[in-house]
Amino acid sequence: MPKIEVNEQLFHNLVGRRWEKREEFEEALTCAKAELDEDSDKSLPAAERILKIELNDTNRPDLWSTAGCARQLRVHSGGSYPAYPFFSREGAGKQAGKEAGKEAADQGSGAFRVVVDPALKDIRPYIAAFVVTGKPIDEETLKDIIQTQEKLCWNYGRKRRSIAMGVYRTSLMKWPVHYSAADPDKTAFVPLGMDEKLSLREMLSKHPKGQEYGHIVADFKKFPYLADDAGETLSFPPVINSARIGAVEVGDGELFVEMTGTDLESLTLAASMVACDFADLGYSIKSVRVEYPYDTPFGRSVTFPYYFQKPTFCSLARVKRFLGEELSAAECVAAVQRMGCHAEAATEAEKGETAVLPGLRVYPAEYRNDFLHAADVVEDVMIGRMMKNFAPLQPRDFTIGRLTPITSFSRKAKESLIGLGYQEMIYNYLGSGKDFVEKMRGDGSRIIRIVNPMSENFEYVRDSILPCLMMSESVSGNAVYPHRIFEVGKVAYRDDTENYGVKTRQHLGFLHSSADANFNVVSSQLQAVFYYLSRDYAVKASDDARFIPGRAAAIMHKGERIGVFGELHPELLENWGVTMPCTAAEFDLDALL
Repeated sequence: MPKIEVNEQLFHNLVGRRWEKREEFEEALTCAKAELDEDSDKSLPAAERILKIELNDTNRPDLWSTAGCARQLRVHSGGSYPAYPFFSREGAGKQAGKEAGKEAADQGSGAFRVVVDPALKDIRPYIAAFVVTGKPIDEETLKDIIQTQEKLCWNYGRKRRSIAMGVYRTSLMKWPVHYSAADPDKTAFVPLGMDEKLSLREMLSKHPKGQEYGHIVADFKKFPYLADDAGETLSFPPVINSARIGAVEVGDGELFVEMTGTDLESLTLAASMVACDFADLGYSIKSVRVEYPYDTPFGRSVTFPYYFQKPTFCSLARVKRFLGEELSAAECVAAVQRMGCHAEAATEAEKGETAVLPGLRVYPAEYRNDFLHAADVVEDVMIGRMMKNFAPLQPRDFTIGRLTPITSFSRKAKESLIGLGYQEMIYNYLGSGKDFVEKMRGDGSRIIRIVNPMSENFEYVRDSILPCLMMSESVSGNAVYPHRIFEVGKVAYRDDTENYGVKTRQHLGFLHSSADANFNVVSSQLQAVFYYLSRDYAVKASDDARFIPGRAAAIMHKGERIGVFGELHPELLENWGVTMPCTAAEFDLDALL
């Protein structure tokens, strides 16, 4: 989980109050799903004391900064809700007010522009930006900017792959800024932290940041490049800033902040979070218009910061069902507003329902986009109302804990595999379409895709254990052979016969990699597993694309196909970068019960 270090004096100034007792402060932090990891050293001067706070919610990256965490505590404890009139928006909703977005629209039509090169469409297509003006940057603010940049780009931005952030001195720039695709061998500048001019390609091997992040763009013929209208270099995103315009120092009074990446929605949200942080710190935000030569989800001309979030409706009946108390719409609205979001009483039919229900409509704050479902609204109602205000209830049922039949049966299956020399693995149930479908030679016809994932790496629910086993094998080439690994876990796939169109099952999958891995070996191992499980099975010819034709078989139990085993296809092994022959098997444990 992310941990942030905040200047104690700055943090309490932003919150607007100070907690004298540690216990009270720790209780206040729960509204941000945070806890005090380490208190400040009281022997230091007040201006130098540092608090270490651990955030336990990865869905709220807006809290990973001093201003963001302080904002949540301030609003939750009854403090003023900040206004952000610099946002441009399309159909902002009633919460925006009649004048909302006017300031942004006026600013966006001015001189602050970024022009995007058409060649970036298939490289690193998106950029969001804004300008910060006002008081000079002090040391505490500069440290917080650097921390926000690191936390946001490393965690939410997938180690700069989907989001990278740069901050620049606008006093040295000439507008408009040009975001282009540059020849990596002919384009050179002096990078931050060095005195020597290097080409973009040389930076990949000679600069520490190039060694760390250069792989993100190394395979492209051209590299992303930011420069002003006079040709002065700003940066080589997502790797490094220039040593001149990109070297922000204490005392700078106007900054240009940009973010480049591959997902415009995530990029826009990240830019909004940083802009709101600067605004809370007392700076003015000026909009920047980005002109795209190709279509984007928000159009070809977008003025940032940009509000794109959609409202979410939640019925009062759902609130009562989840929280166990009957709350009025006014109570729910007040609770949600203590979490920083605008809300109003409303009536609407929830998704999947036909009846119109009383409830509330929530408009996410400019810095939030974590309302994927009505259940997320209920969570904010609960946290905003505070747990101590819910009446405690005595459990009404007396139960004795025991293992479910499938858990007991799964443990028996695990014991048999371990006895055969296999090592148990545990994997995430979510992954990418590239791993779950493309590399496995699949057609994706039954795989489940998440509508609004936080990252493309967690966009699909696995419908088989074999991709996860191959993931481990692909990075195990230096380990001593043979490799024998297995997992018992859940898979889910489309099934029109189910009420919700999805079936979830408990599967067992195992993989054997060695020079002598063949059909006869995996067949004997499968036979041993079924022997110890005291179950019968039959085999039938299989045309599963993941396996070599004629070297695979379907596993049949009581006339139903419950799995498959055989030698994995050479193309599949090549997709994963595996050079050793592999055999694998996977079957449905639920079916054997």
